[in-house]
Formats: sequence, structure tokens, C-alpha cells
Amino acid sequence: MTTIVVVKKNNEIAIASDALVTFGETRLPHGYEVNEKIIQVGDSYIGLAGSTAHFAVLAEALRNLGEECRLGSRQQIFTTFQKLHAVLKEKYFLNPKEDESDPYESSQITAVIANPTGIYGVYSYREVFSFERFWGIGSGRNFALGAMYAAYDRLKSARAIAELGVQAGAEFDKSSALPVRVFSLPLAGGETT
Repeated sequence: MTTIVVVKKNNEIAIASDALVTFGETRLPHGYEVNEKIIQVGDSYIGLAGSTAHFAVLAEALRNLGEECRLGSRQQIFTTFQKLHAVLKEKYFLNPKEDESDPYESSQITAVIANPTGIYGVYSYREVFSFERFWGIGSGRNFALGAMYAAYDRLKSARAIAELGVQAGAEFDKSSALPVRVFSLPLAGGETT
């Protein structure tokens, strides 16, 4: 799948991803396919794990929401993804079924969001989490989380911690590969150090 991480430290926010695309057992490493696992919508960067179909669909659908696409807080993200779910079903033919015992329809989305207000995670049932230090998604997540945990107190920048997390994912996860793609921005109300 992938390794995507978000980090907040010293008034800096960073989001980073690996660059590998896979089709079953076929790998398309960097240089074979132009793949952006992180899309920009307004002042937010959104990293997606899962089906490659999500990338174009989500970028277009969020941009088409216009003023209704608000990602500045946990509640705004929830409301936006509630609206997005209906659009995904109606316009893009999303299959909302995962399991018969699921409590809600699934949006089939696993994403992290980095913007000046913080770092967030969005999951299948539109549940939104706000993270204080760092988080990761994708098949390389556990390797990235371990590396970021070990380095968080000794590295000064969110960008350096995010890069290290993705490097660890690429080192140990068979579905992740370098190079690292990273974006960083200042936290609202703060200066980067």
C-alpha cells in the first residue's frame, strides 16, 4: 500500500509519503508512474492510502465542494466528509459496503490531513482524529510510527521526523519505496524554528 505520515513539532506541520505504486504483485517504483499520494486542497495537504482510484476522485470532489470544503478543525473535517460521502456515492459510484455488520456506510477512505490548524486522520466511517505529535497510515505505518517515536525528542523539525518515518516504512515495508515526498508549513499562530 504505502507509508504516509504527519508530524507536528516546534510550530511546524509536515506531511510525507513514499513514492511506490503497486498493482497486485507489480511494483511501479519512482520514475515509472507519476503518482502523488498527497494532494493539496486550499491550505490543506491530504495524504491517501488505499485504492489509487481515490486520488483523482477525492481531489476533484473536494475541490468541487467549493466553500463547503472546510478542513480547519475536527468538526469541519467531519462535516465536509459527510457531504463528500453523498457526492462520492451519487457522482462517482462509490461502493459503500465493507461488511454486513458495519454500523454505517463506508466511504472507503483512509487519509491524513495537515494544515495550519493541526494534523488529522479520517477513516472509513468518517471518524476524524486530531493528533498532537504524529501519526501514520498505510502498510508501512507501524515502522514509521516506531521510528518517529524514537526520534521525536531528539530531532528538531517536523519535516526531519516525517522524512525519517517514511524512510523507515520504505526500508521495511514491501509496499513502500523511496524517494520521500514531503511538504511542511507553519502552525497557525506560530513561527517555524
